[in-house]
Amino acid sequence: MQTVTTLQQPLIAIVDDDETVRVTLSSLIRSLGYRVLKFAGGQELLDSPNRGDIACLISDIQMPGMTGLELYDRLAASGKPIPTIFVTAYPDEKGRDRAMRAGAFCYLQKPFAEEELLTCIRTILGPPAA
Repeated sequence: MQTVTTLQQPLIAIVDDDETVRVTLSSLIRSLGYRVLKFAGGQELLDSPNRGDIACLISDIQMPGMTGLELYDRLAASGKPIPTIFVTAYPDEKGRDRAMRAGAFCYLQKPFAEEELLTCIRTILGPPAA
């Protein structure tokens, strides 16, 4: 009898208050074979029952309620930080430095090239399994 093992692709979470960004990034990431969850804000991710399954986080920095950096800090404080890629339309060196010191893998300025994001994802997760 032959056994078939199905490997589940890594789960990537997108947190951005802009629905267009969430939908666009989700489509791109799914087309590469990864699974995706989308959240309009940091609290939604923190409340998600799937939080422990997330292998990579793509988060906007400037969001109402909870910033991406505050979300990252809360995840780190919980003892379960998620490898994170920050994206922002309002880049500044101080914010970039803080994000990178906190442990972010990448800091991308919107709009960014798809290849920049994919390089960051592959750095964290490697290529998706075939």
